[in-house]
Order: sequence, then C-alpha cells, then structure tokens
Amino acid sequence: MADFFLQALAQVGSPSVLGLIVIGVLFGIIGGSIPGFTVTMAILVVFPFTFAMDPVSGVSLMVGVFVGGYSGGIVSGVMLGIPGTPSSITTVYDGYPMAQKGEPGRALGIGVAASFLGTLISVAVLVFFGPLIASFSMNFRPWEITALIVFALTLVAGLSSGAMLKGLLAAALGLLITTVGYDRNSNLRFDFSVPALGSGFEILPVMIGIFAFSQLMGNLEKLRDEQDKAKGVDTNVAIPYATILRDMASQKLNTVRSSLIGSLVGALPGTGGTVANFISYDQAKKFSRHPERFGKGIPDGIVASEASNSAVAGGAFVPTLALGIPGDLPMAIMMGVLILHGITPGPLMFEQNPILVGAIYASLLIGAVIMVLCQLLLVRWFAKISLIPQEILIPVVLMLCAVGAYALNNNLFDIWVLFIFGVVGYLLWKAEVPLTPLILGVVLGDNLERQLFRALELDSNWMAFLTRPLSALFLALAVASVIFSLYQNHKIQRTHLKARRDDA
Repeated sequence: MADFFLQALAQVGSPSVLGLIVIGVLFGIIGGSIPGFTVTMAILVVFPFTFAMDPVSGVSLMVGVFVGGYSGGIVSGVMLGIPGTPSSITTVYDGYPMAQKGEPGRALGIGVAASFLGTLISVAVLVFFGPLIASFSMNFRPWEITALIVFALTLVAGLSSGAMLKGLLAAALGLLITTVGYDRNSNLRFDFSVPALGSGFEILPVMIGIFAFSQLMGNLEKLRDEQDKAKGVDTNVAIPYATILRDMASQKLNTVRSSLIGSLVGALPGTGGTVANFISYDQAKKFSRHPERFGKGIPDGIVASEASNSAVAGGAFVPTLALGIPGDLPMAIMMGVLILHGITPGPLMFEQNPILVGAIYASLLIGAVIMVLCQLLLVRWFAKISLIPQEILIPVVLMLCAVGAYALNNNLFDIWVLFIFGVVGYLLWKAEVPLTPLILGVVLGDNLERQLFRALELDSNWMAFLTRPLSALFLALAVASVIFSLYQNHKIQRTHLKARRDDA
C-alpha cells in the first residue's frame, strides 16, 4: 500500500493538481455557504470541467469540492440561521444561538476544526475498511453483483422519507432511462424514430436536469422569505483561536464518536450527511452531562454536527470504491466521474487502479488541510458570499449547467435532454417523489443490465440467484428492506391519523 500511496501522493502533490484541489475546496465552500445551493449542486456544476482532465486531476478536483462543500454549510448556518446544505441542519441549533450571543467567530472556528478532524478520521476508516471490503467482494460474480445492486436500490427507495412506493417507482424510472438506445446485442430500444436517441442518454445532462434544474426551481419558491433574514447581518467575523483550541480540547470523545457515526452512516446506501447529522447530535445530547444546554449555543452541538457530516465523505467512498455502489447522491455523481473517465468502481478498482485509489486518499487529506486554511483565512468573505440573492445565482448556475452539458459532446441535443429531464425532475419533486433513487437508477442501470445478462449467459436458470448463498442473502435483504419500509410507512400514517383525530 505504501508504494502506491507514495506514487499517488507525488501526482496529487504536483502544483497543477494542488491548484485544482484548492479551486475545488473554494468552490465547494462557496457552494455550501449559499443557502439552497448544496454540495450536490456544487459537484454537478464542476463535473463537466473534468472531461478534459486525466483521471487523477479530475477526481482530485471533485474530492476538493466534496470536502469543501460539506464544511461550507456552517457559514450560512451560523451567520443566517439557514443551513447551507441539508447536512448542516443541526449546526444551526447551536451555531446560530452562539452567533446571536456575539460569538460568530467562535462558532465558525469550532465548526471548521470539527470538520477537519471528522474528515481525517473518516479517511482512516476508508483506508482501513476499503481494501478489506474490496478483497471480500472479489468473490462476487455476476449473480452477487446483480443482487447487491437490487438491494442497494430497494434500500435507497425505502429510506425515501416515508414514500416507499414513490421511491421504488423513481428507481424503476431511472433504470428505464438507461435502456434507451442499443443493447448489448445491438438491438435498438425506445428510440421513437429519433436518431439522437440511438446512442441513449448521457448520464451527465440527465443528472443535472433531474437534480439541479428541479432544485433551482424549488429554491425560487422557498427562499424568498429566508432572504429577508439576510438583511442586516454583520459579516465582520474574527476567529478567537485560543478559545477554539480550549473548546476542542474538551470535545475529544464527542469528536471521535461523531466522526465514527458519520463514517458508518456514510457507508450505508441512501443515508448521507443529513442522517449522520441528526444521529450524532442526538447521541451527543444523550451522552452529555448538561443536555439542557443543547440548542442554546453550546460547542458540543456544533462539534457533533460538523464532525459527523464531514466524516460522511470518507465513509461514503467505502461502498463506492469497494463495491461500485454509491452511498448517497454526491457519491453517485462521483461514480459518474469515474465512469466517464473509463474507470469502473468496484472490487477490481483496488487492483487495477491502485494509484487512483491512493489519489483519492491523498486528495481527501490535502483537501481537509486546505479547507481549514481557506475557512479560517477567508471566512469573512464566505459570509458575504452567503448573502448572494437567488435571483442572481440561479441564472448563472443554469447557464453553467447548460454549458457543461453541451461541452460533453458539443451536441445541442444534450442541452435539450437537460431541460426536458429538468422539467420532469421538477414535476416529480412537486409530486413529492424522491429524486435520489431515480438518479441512482440512472447511474447503476447499465451495470445492472450488464451483470444480469452475464449471469444468464453463464447459467440460464434464474434459480441460480437463489442457490448461491451471497446472492440469496442480498435478495433476502432487499425483500426485508421493502417489508420494513412498508411497516414504517404504515406506522407513520397511523400516527398521523391518530394526531388528526386528537386535534379534531
């Protein structure tokens, strides 16, 4: 491991790649700082600019955005009381009250320090568990991989905020989108006599359209009231370094526990930073000697929130690199970057592309250091950027998305794909259909079809999926996740009905 890591470090340490990581971290922090923009949106905007790069440069840039984005949410959360990203919601609980008491610099400094430590601990988790899981999954054949993808899709659909059926339909729609065009036997499917559909849809414009376009339209509806909150915010922030060091010295156990929770949650498909955020905040409160102070501006709450959401970065890379199954939406996009560069994440990646794996480790570590320096030196400017009105931001982001989609193949058809899927995504969002299963379906659809057909070519008997132990286990887990989600949905509906009756 030492050899490939040193080779990767030499590549990542070159001035050009270091410059890309700095740009990525800065853009990620800016993206995370702007309410409603989110780390996912930042990654999608940067995605097209990696086409012309070599894999190490492209992945390093994206990792920089990833690390910066998860830490950027603290800025608007502390300054405005509005979480920049969903994964920093609980940061607002204590960061905003601390800022209201006249200590915004202390709140931001604690959050940045906790983010830095959370990222480092998650990298240690990735370095330790990634190769172990990849080594185990080397035994996977097409039957096991097919069953694993089915399990991941049902798990993500089941975690879709109580909308199990909608989540499953969204995942199925994502898989259907990937069937457009020629199949492995050169049969043309769903082209509707449109020549441009013969080659199928590119992942990038579909993903940007479904997520970015719909979210920007949603932001226009939601953030008008929140922008009024930005008026009169004092952005002259000073960081009290000595106080922050004392605060962090008293938060060692909280930092480690929250980072491990973030890494573990990040490794589970369909969870991500938001879930890690709430679990670690809840655990910090339960283990605290003074739980009554939570929500009133206490360092413990900020540390729990920021350490956990930043630790998601390393944890989410574990299933993505080792199994080829993205843990959350940003990871699905990261997987798309690797696929566009001709690299297939999965068990063989550790054997076939060890330097790229090492580059991801190194980029995460270097990105964490750059993130701290940028946040501490430029926090005052990030606070000002968080006040950018959506009326200015949205047209600029839409233009960048369209340029990025066009740059993929210099093809106007990709821009039409972006806007058509943007409208589809917006309508689905209005109908409260979760978009994450849809995008995961788009990302995993080709691999699912390839593995399924390979399995049937090797053995045409469908029962082989049930007679192979691991394949049967994954399918059983898929069925169990559906049943459990249905039970949870029923329980939620029953609780709502009871609450309505009590109100009546």
